[in-house]
Amino acid sequence: MEFLVRAENRLPVDTPAEERDRLRKSERARAEELRADGVLKRLWRLPGRNAWVGLFECPDATELHDALASLPLFPWLDITVDALATHPQER
Repeated sequence: MEFLVRAENRLPVDTPAEERDRLRKSERARAEELRADGVLKRLWRLPGRNAWVGLFECPDATELHDALASLPLFPWLDITVDALATHPQER
């Protein structure tokens, strides 16, 4: 199944710069692993916001949740998910 995932980063602004940098680096590394595993298909940054939109492919919502929960910034992400279905014109 494909899922459209929207996430806004709510990491507190008073997070020390060193911790913020560490989290960003580990987040990038985990995203690369998810991409290599075929789970993360596309990722877009939303200009002017600390947010992103991604296209994920997982067998089911439970595996998507597990993938998202594996992101180092997960505790601070405000996430919304839309399950996607094939449009009749795409069949």
